[in-house]
Amino acid sequence: MRRPHPAARQNNFAFTLIELLVVIAIIAILAALLLPALARARQKGQRAVCLSNLKQIGLSFAMYVSDHEGRFPDRRDLKTSLGYRPWTSWPPSDPRAGWAATTFQNECPNFNVWFCPAAVNSTTGNAIQSAQATSVAPDAAICRYWAWRFDRPDDPVSLEDFWGKTELQAVSDLQSTNDPTVGTIGGAVDVELAVDPYFPNTPTGATTVPPELKGRTIHGGGRCRVFMDDHVQFIRDARTPLQ
Repeated sequence: MRRPHPAARQNNFAFTLIELLVVIAIIAILAALLLPALARARQKGQRAVCLSNLKQIGLSFAMYVSDHEGRFPDRRDLKTSLGYRPWTSWPPSDPRAGWAATTFQNECPNFNVWFCPAAVNSTTGNAIQSAQATSVAPDAAICRYWAWRFDRPDDPVSLEDFWGKTELQAVSDLQSTNDPTVGTIGGAVDVELAVDPYFPNTPTGATTVPPELKGRTIHGGGRCRVFMDDHVQFIRDARTPLQ
């Protein structure tokens, strides 16, 4: 009996073009199913790191207040020297918190706490309105969080700013403004101290938001923040769907 040629036997085990296309199609379908899940997991991980950073920032505020007769820092001088509001668009004040990273070096010596890892490579995190050097040194660490209650170096201190105030006075002054953009303030639990930069995409109100930033934040769909009572939260906001 004649034996088959070795090459013929090998061909019996080769993939056909159709089989290869089927395998490629299956891999493509699996990738399409898995990639969104992996992206969501990555985003949740970044939010967790960001909330951890903000928790440490909140504790830094609390430790400073405890060590300074119950008062928040008054570093309007540092706020000004770091360069106040070098833009003409939104926001109307300068909530960048480079001053805080420098002021709280004893309470929080790790400068890496002062930015979310997701901010470093994002459009929002590198905007001039978001990133601020913590000193005038050329190799100074960069802060990428906002602190709205320390956003103006005005003299006298406005009702909405907390420079040099006690926590009780800060809450009372903020309540007295009846500012609808602040929301309902029942106490320290409702008062935000630090937050991710965000640029709302609204048809009215913040009409001066730069077009390239409109609707963007560090974490698409919302932002992380820390409150005066030290609790942290990721809040969803339909005005900022973009990362």
